Amino acid sequence: MDNMKVAYETMLGLAAEMVLDEALRNYRTEKIYNAIDNALAQGDVESFRRLTDELKAIQE
Repeated sequence: MDNMKVAYETMLGLAAEMVLDEALRNYRTEKIYNAIDNALAQGDVESFRRLTDELKAIQE
C-alpha cells in the first residue's frame, strides 16, 4: 500500500510541475509578444529579431 501512495504522490507532483511549467511558458510567451509589438511600433529591428528568436526557442 505504501508503494501505491508514493507512486500516487510522485505522479501528482509531476502533474503539478507540468501545469506550472505550462503556465510559466504561456506567461513568458505573452510578454514576448508584447515586446515584439513594441519593437515593431518603434522600428527596432534588432530587438524584433532577438525576440522572435526567443519566441521560436520557447515554442520548440
